Amino acid sequence: MRLTLFGYVLRDYLRFMLGILGGLVLVFVVVDFVDRAKTYTGEGWVLDAAKLYGYKALMAVQQLGPAALLLAAGTMVSALRKKGEVTAIRALTFGPSALYAPVLAFGLVACSGLVAFDEYVATHAGRRVDEITTQRFNRWGDYRFYYTPKQWFRRGDNVFFLRSGSAQEGFRGVSIFTLSREFKLLRRLDAAEMNSLGGTRWQLRDVVDRAFVGEEGTTVRNLESAEYDLGIEASAFRIRPGRPEQMRVPVLREQIAARREVGLATKQFELALHNRFAYPLAALPAALLGVGLALRSNRRGHLTAAIVEGLLVAVAMWGLMMVCRTLVLTERLSPPVAAWTPPVLLVMAAVALWLHREGYLHVPRRFLAVR
Repeated sequence: MRLTLFGYVLRDYLRFMLGILGGLVLVFVVVDFVDRAKTYTGEGWVLDAAKLYGYKALMAVQQLGPAALLLAAGTMVSALRKKGEVTAIRALTFGPSALYAPVLAFGLVACSGLVAFDEYVATHAGRRVDEITTQRFNRWGDYRFYYTPKQWFRRGDNVFFLRSGSAQEGFRGVSIFTLSREFKLLRRLDAAEMNSLGGTRWQLRDVVDRAFVGEEGTTVRNLESAEYDLGIEASAFRIRPGRPEQMRVPVLREQIAARREVGLATKQFELALHNRFAYPLAALPAALLGVGLALRSNRRGHLTAAIVEGLLVAVAMWGLMMVCRTLVLTERLSPPVAAWTPPVLLVMAAVALWLHREGYLHVPRRFLAVR
C-alpha cells in the first residue's frame, strides 16, 4: 500500500512538473521572440532564429527548472486536496510524509540532473546563443565585455601589457613595468616578442631595456634577444575569454587560479562556480516548502493559491539572488555567502513550516492565513 501511494503521488508530481516547466519555457521563448523580432532579418533568418531559440529553450530549462519544481509541488498537493485525496490519505493513517517523501525523492534526482544539465548542456547552449546573436544577427550587447582579450596583468612588482598573442604561441608587442612599493617606475622592458622558456624564464626579442635610477638618470639598453626571469609562469596568462556562467567547473577553477595570479578580478567566476550547485539545489527545499504551504490547515483556495504562493516565493528568491550578485560585484559580499544564502533561507522556511505543523513551533495564525 505504501509503495502504491508513493508511486501515485510521484506520478502526479512528475506530470505537474513537466507540464509547468514546458509552459514556463514556452512563455519565455514566445515573449523573448516577440520582444526581439525586429532584429531577426536577412536571408534564411527563420532557420537561424529557430536554432537560436532552440538553444535559448535549453538555457530556460536550467533557469526555470527550480521554479517548476516549486510550483509543481504546491499545485500537486492542492489538486489532491481539491479531490479529497489528502483526506483519504489521512484516513488510511498515512501522515504528511506520504506527500513529502515522493517530492523529496524526485527532488533529489531532479536537482542532481539540473546540475549535470547546466554543466554539460546549458553552458554549451549559452555559448551558441552568443555566437548566433553576434555573428548572424549583429547584436552585441555586453559580448565585448566578456570576450575582449585581457591585456593588462600584474604579478608581484611587475605589470604586464600584452598587446596580442597567447601563452602557447608567444606574445607580441610587450611592455613590462617594474614598480616600487611607493608605485614609482623602476624599470621598463619593451619587446617585439615574448616566448616562454619554461618555468618563470622568458625570451624577449628586439628589447628596449630602460632602468630609472632616480637622480642619476635613465639607462637604456637595446638588445636583439635576451632571457629574463619575470617571476611568472606561462600558465598564469591562460586567461580564457567568455562568460563565467558558460564555463564548466574545471575551467572555472582554472580561471579563478590563473586570474588570482595575475591580479584580475575573480568574484564573478567564484560566484558562477558556487551557483553551479547552489542554484539547482535550491529547488529541493523550495519544493518541500511548496508542499508545506499547500498542506496548511487554514489555507483557502487550491490551485490558484498554490500558483500565487509559488510565484511569490520564486520572485522573492530571484530578487534576493540579484541583490546578492550585485553585492558580490561591488565587493560587499563574498561569493559563497551570496550563492548559498537563498538555498539556506528556503531550508529554514521549509523546516519552520514543518515544525509548526508538528506543533513544535508556534506562529501567530494571522501570518499563515491567506486573505
